[in-house]
Amino acid sequence: MIIMKTVMLKRSFGKGQKTLNYLKKYWVLYLMLILPLSYFMIFRYIPMTYIQIAFKKYSIVKSPWEMPWADNGGFEYFIKAFSNRDFLYALRNTVMLNLLDLVFGFPAPIILALLLNELPFKRLKRITQTTAYLPHFLSWIIIAGMALQLFAPTSGLVNIVLKRLGFATIPFLNEPTYWVFTYVFLGIWQSVGWNTIIYLAALTSINPELYEAAAIDGAGRLKSIWYVTLPSIRPTIITLLILSLARILGSEFDRPYALGNPLVNSVSNVISIFVYNYGIRGLQFSLTTAVGLFQSVIGLFFLIAADALAKRFGERGIW
Repeated sequence: MIIMKTVMLKRSFGKGQKTLNYLKKYWVLYLMLILPLSYFMIFRYIPMTYIQIAFKKYSIVKSPWEMPWADNGGFEYFIKAFSNRDFLYALRNTVMLNLLDLVFGFPAPIILALLLNELPFKRLKRITQTTAYLPHFLSWIIIAGMALQLFAPTSGLVNIVLKRLGFATIPFLNEPTYWVFTYVFLGIWQSVGWNTIIYLAALTSINPELYEAAAIDGAGRLKSIWYVTLPSIRPTIITLLILSLARILGSEFDRPYALGNPLVNSVSNVISIFVYNYGIRGLQFSLTTAVGLFQSVIGLFFLIAADALAKRFGERGIW
């Protein structure tokens, strides 16, 4: 018994000494972690305590811990949200616009990256890539102003050209159906170049010998793309798809707000605009906190489900 205790003490002492040596060697790295960990703790995790406002009757003079609980077991504002017609329309519009962005916007950078990868002229490739990702640095207010100059029904450049060619003008920004397609098109134009950088980085890791082997087997460019390029970047595609699915119920504020107008409110009012109107302007903080919590929970569900589905098909997922 004494011998066993002595051996265990030696082992624990050895592990402790290894840990101490490890910390002595890498203590600078752990010291550098203090800043990002502090950022997430102060600006991400501590504010999460205010989630309880969704279950309480908000009072500006009381802390969240002192506020009285809402009716219906604390779910009063969730019930009010799903009884609110504006919220239901906003929920429908958010899902619709995000799905269209996913269907049309997600493949766009993949296609552009494949095309750029096949270009034999490096200078043309750089110019095209730079031109494509420059719109990413423009705010949606600037893009909305440009869209108004291009797509306005009477004074827009596109409609002026159509009119002079003898065609009918198109209400890009004034009719709901056309507005949705204009919204999706501008979103693709603004983000496609920046997202292409990720896929181009993944393409650089492909072993050139795979293309040589495919060429020996008689594969042309299209077959090389299908059987070599796409399978090689599939993990990157799956990871970004999972993250995109997690944002299916999320909604940015500046894009629909800047492009929207009273004529297309039926399709442009998304959850973020609902929160702005009812929360910031209407001072219904408990209601909008409940809406935000609902968005976060559904987004987390989609993230976990998409990650599990990816692992089921043999991919790594995101964790």
